[in-house]
Amino acid sequence: MKQNKAPFILRVIRWSFPKLEFISAPLALSFFERIFFTPFKYKTPIKELETESLASTFQIDLEGKAIQGYEWGEAAKPYVLVIHGWAGRATQFRKFIPVFNNNGYNVIGFDGPAHGRSEGKKTNLFEFEAVLKKIIELKGMPVGIIAHSFGGGVALMAIMNGLNVKKLINIASPTISNEIIKTYLKALNGSWKTGERFKELIQKKHGKPFEEFTAMHFIKHITDLELMLVHDKDDDNVLIIQAEELIKQYPQAKLLATKGLGHNRILKDDAVIQACLDFIRE
Repeated sequence: MKQNKAPFILRVIRWSFPKLEFISAPLALSFFERIFFTPFKYKTPIKELETESLASTFQIDLEGKAIQGYEWGEAAKPYVLVIHGWAGRATQFRKFIPVFNNNGYNVIGFDGPAHGRSEGKKTNLFEFEAVLKKIIELKGMPVGIIAHSFGGGVALMAIMNGLNVKKLINIASPTISNEIIKTYLKALNGSWKTGERFKELIQKKHGKPFEEFTAMHFIKHITDLELMLVHDKDDDNVLIIQAEELIKQYPQAKLLATKGLGHNRILKDDAVIQACLDFIRE
């Protein structure tokens, strides 16, 4: 029998959230908003801890919160910046690190706010972008960025806002507003009615539709980026249509479609890692 790796609290929420929607739509919406911006923390695998122990670490201050940074390789060499996804960690790129180090690149990553060893309980795109900019102020411009899932949206938003990085690889990254919300609703066993109310709440709070906080919006304001999308056909968390739709908006992007790797195992695939290295080296 396959072990359920979801945190116990998440399993409880999945059981109770539909009942909360039935009892009180406003309470369900309030809870959904809180969950949307609060990452669950998963136990770090031993192999990732080993990778962490090999890094030179540094910290960045983000409005009083200590953000954990990592550097693998020789500081004098050009570096690639890696950005993890929601509820992830920098060390999820552990299999990329020796390959890039052995081919002349330093690798720098960070645990986003409220993730991994960084401080905080809630976070959002803007905080991730702020950390990204602080790292570049400290370490200089990377030769490229490799981002997983949520991290891809962070990178595209920063580039739309003027970050002058030339190459970006987005792996299993969400792009479509409704699909992003549906992913959260699926995790909570929620209904689309809560999703519609959440979109209305974002519009009211920020004066912009939720769509303007997604990669599909960011890419419309980007013209000269070398972009590669890596996506698995069997990714149940972020369907490959999200990469396909982004390419319709930005046809100069490359798409590497894999099969059988899913959402997270794609970060461990040797062929994917080699393709990323080749793209950065081109």
